[in-house]
Amino acid sequence: MDLSLFELRGKSALVTGASMGLGRACATALAMAGANVAVLDIEESSAVKTVEKLRSRGVDSFFVHCDVSNKAQVRAAVAAVVARFGRLDIAINNAGFGIPVGGSENLAQEEWNRVIGINLTGVFLCAQAEAEQMINQEPTQGKIINIASMYGSVAGGNCAYNAAKAGVIHLTKTLAAEWGRFNINVNCISPSWVMTRRMMHLSEEVRSRMRAVTPMGHIQRPEDMFGPVIFLASQASNFVTGHDLLVDGGHTVNTWLSPLERTLAPRVTPEEEIFDTAQDADDP
Repeated sequence: MDLSLFELRGKSALVTGASMGLGRACATALAMAGANVAVLDIEESSAVKTVEKLRSRGVDSFFVHCDVSNKAQVRAAVAAVVARFGRLDIAINNAGFGIPVGGSENLAQEEWNRVIGINLTGVFLCAQAEAEQMINQEPTQGKIINIASMYGSVAGGNCAYNAAKAGVIHLTKTLAAEWGRFNINVNCISPSWVMTRRMMHLSEEVRSRMRAVTPMGHIQRPEDMFGPVIFLASQASNFVTGHDLLVDGGHTVNTWLSPLERTLAPRVTPEEEIFDTAQDADDP
């Protein structure tokens, strides 16, 4: 079987917010396909563990401290990646965070600014610096993947987070339209509720309700991002740009008024949902 379309061996990549959770999964996917991966984050101790795991797959990896809301740090981080790897072929802009659900009428402007600053402005600053490098290298080309959310398409959770993720989706489309002339593909992935350590603190009753309104019947695991990431990072997606790839188990295809009925057991059990996440419990 020829799977060379998905081969990333020899490619140079960076992932923001890659120390754990969704970002670590993105970095792992790239390493699985053979890419060298820089781990950009503000949290060093867990990032170093991620670097070690990536290196165990036979690729080069290193940590770069980077606050994505700081333009100078973003540009310095991209320069560090190029200094180490020689070029930048793939960039995944994942760094972001959410805040507790609450009434928008009570949301402080400082919290709004913080959420928008990291989840949307941070993506723009990273994409801008990454594209500048991709435009100026030979051959001129690259793959930029932004991590949005299903809440960029449907309303739920916090208004600032939703607005930021909706902005990421439309930013992705705009940059794809502009940068296609440089052979740069810009796409985004919109995941669902992902089984991170934060998700593990939710009650089983809440998690059960999540499963009940997801057609695939289980909560998304970080490793469910492996295939989508490899596809969008590889030459298999060379004619795909400006696309928002929903990876949500079908949650957003309808508004569910009642739990869904199943004919077969889901592919993933509740115990399997938390397997990899539970192994990260010692991380800070």
